[in-house]
Amino acid sequence: MTSQPSSRPSGPPEDSARPGSSEPAGQHGLTVEVSLPRSEVAVVVIEGELNADTAAALRDRLTEQLHLGRRYLILDLTGVPFMDSSGLNTVMRAQQETRRVRGSLRLAAPAPAVSRLIELTGVAMTVPVHGSVDEALAEHRRQVDG
Repeated sequence: MTSQPSSRPSGPPEDSARPGSSEPAGQHGLTVEVSLPRSEVAVVVIEGELNADTAAALRDRLTEQLHLGRRYLILDLTGVPFMDSSGLNTVMRAQQETRRVRGSLRLAAPAPAVSRLIELTGVAMTVPVHGSVDEALAEHRRQVDG
């Protein structure tokens, strides 16, 4: 697992169903790990390609977080080297769902290829993109705490 030390928040990871675990969210190597820096905030660390084979599994995990009352989602994309239209669709649906529950979605640390896709498709105009998870958390705190 490749990581950038400054992109992830401190604290133990928590899987939505089993604290402290990380498990495959799809058949093709996608893993999803969740940490909770605040009770309503989930940092979702995604590792692997986000494509037609894995997007539905990620969508299910994000929906699960919302059902657990975590209406502010930060997707850590550090470990996502590739995203296709299915992945973009998952991001946009998550954006709609977080807004529906008066929350928000933020993207953090996308790889260059993923960042380019997010920019070219206009997703960055509706979903904030940050250089790191720490930046996303800081901006979340500024907006929510005033």
